[in-house]
Amino acid sequence: MLYLLLAIFSSSMISIVMRFSSGKITGNLSMLATNYFICSFLGAAYAGFDLAAAEDPGFSRTVVIGLISGVLYLAAFVAFQTNTNKRGVVLSSVFMKLGLLVPIVASVLFFKELPTAVQIIGFCIAIFAILLINLRNDGRGKGFGFGLILMLLLSGGADVMAKIFDVFAPQAHSALYLFYNFATAFTLCVLLVIQKKERPGLRELLYGALIGIPNFFSAKFLLASLTKLPAVVVYPSFSVGTMLIVTMIGVLVFRERLSNLQWGAMGAIVAALILLNI
Repeated sequence: MLYLLLAIFSSSMISIVMRFSSGKITGNLSMLATNYFICSFLGAAYAGFDLAAAEDPGFSRTVVIGLISGVLYLAAFVAFQTNTNKRGVVLSSVFMKLGLLVPIVASVLFFKELPTAVQIIGFCIAIFAILLINLRNDGRGKGFGFGLILMLLLSGGADVMAKIFDVFAPQAHSALYLFYNFATAFTLCVLLVIQKKERPGLRELLYGALIGIPNFFSAKFLLASLTKLPAVVVYPSFSVGTMLIVTMIGVLVFRERLSNLQWGAMGAIVAALILLNI
């Protein structure tokens, strides 16, 4: 449970730093690339900079899973940006968060992690809370289509790779998995920066580094959580727990106001977290 709490805290810090960066940067891709570079460096450091342990059993599986995960990470971000431009940030954020359905379904169907009746109720409440706290009219992108579904699948696919690593690769290679994951995302992101002809400035580099540190530890602690707890508990708790902390900091620090429905959603999140962890 400690690892899960640390993963939630780290994930919350990502959103908070991004909130501080809002309006202060112009190169989102440059900031993202810097974030992935920091994550890659931390992964390499935790692996002792021994990145080619080809003689170790399971090394090739670790590399392949990491590469696929890195592609999905960046693809999900690009899909989010595309959908935000077409459908608005609110609807896009909802479908991004609902990506947790993918690892949950995969865990039940392929890894036989069956939730209890109480956890199923908690999971349903968590989904309801995600919809309730996000679905408000922002005047854009009514309805949804293939682009949003694709983003949900990409986001969920990136998440499920952590579970796949947990099952099929050695736990001793977790740092190597994180390195190849983030290094792949970094390489692809740099190509996008070049294509878009972005010129990273000091602020993009600074905020990217500040995001990269909690991003790495969020992924690291999430991996550790999956070794101790079933995915049907970890993923929904991680998602709504992060939402709870970010929303409360938004209210207390940034003076954001919640509607009555959103306060109700906060109560639902607390109830979901309790039920999921009984």
